[in-house]
Amino acid sequence: MRAALRTVMLTTSAALVLTGCGSSSSGPVDVFAAGAWPGRYADARNSSTAQADGLRDVAPAWSRPLGGAVTSPASVAANGQIFVTGATTVGCNLVSFQIDTGRKRWCTRLAPGVAGVTPAVDGVANIYVGEEGAMVSFNEHGQRRWRIPVSGTPGTAQFTGDGNLVFVTHFGQVNVLDPQTGKHAAPIFDLVPTPAVTDGTNVPRLPNDHGLAACFGGSEDCPVATTPAVDLDTGRILVTLWRPGADRAAVVSMRYTGGDDARVVEEWSQTELPGGATTSPVLSADSATVYVHDGEGALWALDAGSGAPRWSHDLGYVASAGPAVSAEGLLVLAPGGRTGDLVALRDTGEAAETVWRRGDVRQLGVPALTADGTGYTVARADDGLAALVFDAASGETLDEETLPGAAGFSVGTAVGPAGEFVTTTLPGEVYVLR
Repeated sequence: MRAALRTVMLTTSAALVLTGCGSSSSGPVDVFAAGAWPGRYADARNSSTAQADGLRDVAPAWSRPLGGAVTSPASVAANGQIFVTGATTVGCNLVSFQIDTGRKRWCTRLAPGVAGVTPAVDGVANIYVGEEGAMVSFNEHGQRRWRIPVSGTPGTAQFTGDGNLVFVTHFGQVNVLDPQTGKHAAPIFDLVPTPAVTDGTNVPRLPNDHGLAACFGGSEDCPVATTPAVDLDTGRILVTLWRPGADRAAVVSMRYTGGDDARVVEEWSQTELPGGATTSPVLSADSATVYVHDGEGALWALDAGSGAPRWSHDLGYVASAGPAVSAEGLLVLAPGGRTGDLVALRDTGEAAETVWRRGDVRQLGVPALTADGTGYTVARADDGLAALVFDAASGETLDEETLPGAAGFSVGTAVGPAGEFVTTTLPGEVYVLR
């Protein structure tokens, strides 16, 4: 009865949020606010920090195979639905599991490009996920709500401060849609100019899956290979962009204006990071600083308003993802490649100082933080992989549990509504610990 009442209350309040979207004196709308881990990196800022408190003592609850490799982290709705995509050759490649039992709620098959996308989830467990040439929305029961054609393959979506859906395709096409209808709420903005008359006649249109394989490393064939970070207060949208003819990816800031004449405009571009920008931008808790890794092993802090560098910190390796950033300014780093120490830094405003380093830990996953300062990651164990729970302030291990039968490495860690530890491995297994 209590669970049913909680679901009704969440559904009602989230529905009110979604139907009452728009800029107002009460401040921006956070469509993600009711969720557990509703985006690829938890929230609009890509902070990899959950709103739920963590669990300091966990045990494996269940695991489920997808039947194909998983390359993008799972998302988790406030009602406990887990959404994950996989590179399966037959059957479903978009699956929903219930976090309590591991029961499959529903599944469907979309075009293969969905395998690189984490479904974005709103407060009533509607999801938004891209495939080659379209953005698609499903409700919590797996019924399709709408499908909107686009150019390229959409990356993981975010929401704006007035409650609209925003996403960038791997071709660099920026779309802002009404999440209820799928209709455009602002004109399409192309980060990469489309062919014009001056380019000649009969210029061939690239197929919507062109260059998708390049998105795992980034190149001119995949201009946008990362998930945008969004400042809900200002409408700023940050993403990496490999422009035509460039030798590296830049960090680009756009502004979504909202209002009756809503549009997206480019603000600034930071092109001087050595080796280019290689990870999704992450915003600090006050959204004043952008964190991004370069291609030569350094973490950069940029001024969000101008793109000017504040500091850089050499790590000695190229990180696989951006840092998890707490509200207190702690930055817990992802590993480089398949291995790496577990490290926490603090932004002093002028530099990054090391708070602690766990040289005895070899991360084989991406860290996640919880509201009470608990950290989750996946590490190497004697017999495979282990779920590691640690104190974010000190780095101290709080618990370590072997993931039965796990191999390879974890592509992402998420946090459930009751603090559950959720992780997915590259070979295609979903694990939940509680």
